[in-house]
Amino acid sequence: MKRFVELYFEIDSTTKTSLKQAALVDYFASAPAEDAAWAIFFLTGRKLKRLIPTAVLRALTIELGELPAWLFQECYDAVGDLAETMALLLPDAAFSLDLTLSEFVRTKVVSLRNLSEQDLNQALQETWSQLDVDQKFVFNKLITGGFRVGVSQQIVTNALAKVSGMAPAVIAHRLMGEWQPSRSFYENLVDQNEGDSLDSRPYPFYLAHPIAEEPAALGEISQWSFEWKWDGIRAQIIKRKGQVFIWSRGEELVTERFPEVALAAARLPDGTVLDGEILAFKEGDVMPFAMLQQRIGRKAVGKKILADVPVAFMAFDLIEWGGQDIRLSPLSGRRLLLLQLLTPGACDQASSCRAALSPTLRVSPQLESKDWQGLESLQEMSRALKVEGLMIKRSDSPYGVGRKRGDWWKWKIDPLSIDAVLINAQRGHGRRASLYTDYTFGVWHEGKLVPIAKAYSGLTDEEINTVDAYIRKNTLEKFGPVRTVKPGLVFEIAFEGIQLSPRHKSGIAVRFPRIARIREDKPIEEADSLEELRSLLALR
Repeated sequence: MKRFVELYFEIDSTTKTSLKQAALVDYFASAPAEDAAWAIFFLTGRKLKRLIPTAVLRALTIELGELPAWLFQECYDAVGDLAETMALLLPDAAFSLDLTLSEFVRTKVVSLRNLSEQDLNQALQETWSQLDVDQKFVFNKLITGGFRVGVSQQIVTNALAKVSGMAPAVIAHRLMGEWQPSRSFYENLVDQNEGDSLDSRPYPFYLAHPIAEEPAALGEISQWSFEWKWDGIRAQIIKRKGQVFIWSRGEELVTERFPEVALAAARLPDGTVLDGEILAFKEGDVMPFAMLQQRIGRKAVGKKILADVPVAFMAFDLIEWGGQDIRLSPLSGRRLLLLQLLTPGACDQASSCRAALSPTLRVSPQLESKDWQGLESLQEMSRALKVEGLMIKRSDSPYGVGRKRGDWWKWKIDPLSIDAVLINAQRGHGRRASLYTDYTFGVWHEGKLVPIAKAYSGLTDEEINTVDAYIRKNTLEKFGPVRTVKPGLVFEIAFEGIQLSPRHKSGIAVRFPRIARIREDKPIEEADSLEELRSLLALR
């Protein structure tokens, strides 16, 4: 455990990728196999389910630290991180605990499940008393499900590739899907002779880069292919040995949430993996993403939701065919096979293909344009067609790993925007815990400002300091950590989508709001109204 905590702070103390990777290489080269497996589990964003409610942890910290509740809250507001606040306020360790990471997780973390309140408090107190401040911090992160550190899965993958002597793409593939940390898992992960025998395992998703310049800069248009950028859930469908698995891009197995897709995929030939997008799709038309959200959080899908929000899988790539990994084949060739598989009448002589056909499994249409100007006209149609923009893919590109520049680009439509007034503010977290960086914005309705969005990203450090100073000087009321602010600052708020929402006071919810700029040129009286915001609903 001590070595893992040291690794955490080594990674956290630098912004240089090379130093992060070097620290990981040193750790994996010397750590016991089971410790390495658990480290990979946590470093790649996998989590144990929250073992303990935060209210229990707060109460016990207050009791052990002999603190009034208000002082704990003040400390939390200042620090901005619950795990760190508790680590700083708890009594110093009586003696040091000497366990490996795997031993610690088994005996001090997983063992907390299903304990009575009395036994839980005793176990926590005992563990805290054996950890220094840094170890308490990491332990608290693990038991609250909030463990995060500044390292991407790609950096972890590259470090493991260096330790094992294998290609990063092989390591990335072996890390996909569901697995449990164990000695055998790690040994198989770094074994050059180990095959990929797990039938449910998806491939690493290939991601597109946003295009930052005019598409014409990409060169000869005939070398590229074009599709709509669908507004759904990126997913892979796997059909192997008679079983169907549907994986989201977040590596969550979602087969049971989309039974109509799974049923259609059951008729695919074995040894098939499709990449595409799950869409809310009814009567031949794409439904707004807000409708799909009604399906996302449900593990049990009833008849009503199946009827109200049916879904389809829009396939845009075929990455395994006949049990063979075909990711290195050119996109044009993979697409021909995809069309052969899913286009009605394209392969009537093959029973496996004929059985696979279903309105629920569709091929993303390829768009045609003779020149870049024509492509721009297509892109301008995106919002009316309820898509996010265009995908631009090099016709001879392989299916890569992660987000690589050069072959796949996404050309999204410009976001919607409104001018809104700052009305509430709250302190941020982490390094911004001492500053007011989480904002609530309102628009005018019948002479009053109605809240319509919360946002915390988009400002420079200098702008954050300016807004923070304004908030402190113009606070009207305090409600716990929230300050009501005297209206005086107008911001342009950008967002990706808009929908009706009875759960919001305004009756409207916006999707992915962020701050585009401070409108220093605009008085609050000229901020937008709720009526103007509602008019954007027609653009959905």
